[in-house]
Amino acid sequence: MKVKFFALLRDITGVKETTDFTGTTLVELLKELSAHYGKEMTRWLFTPTAPNQEKQIGKDVIILVNGRAIEHLAGLKTTLEEEDEVAIFPRLAGG
Repeated sequence: MKVKFFALLRDITGVKETTDFTGTTLVELLKELSAHYGKEMTRWLFTPTAPNQEKQIGKDVIILVNGRAIEHLAGLKTTLEEEDEVAIFPRLAGG
């Protein structure tokens, strides 16, 4: 699958996109990404939780699977296929 990074997340990863990761669900993929790219990526992707609690998406990130926001799919439980495209954006604020 293809994973695309935007804005600040490109600085963390050092790449615009990658096909080096897999996962049958979005949470599996995000865990792989956070393990590979480290603590800063983990802070973007996940809200801090206790070790035994289920992962929750970070409040400052937007994730699309094949152009659809995960809020309109199954959230972190969204199933992924090899041909899917996952785009990860930092939420931007302005005024």
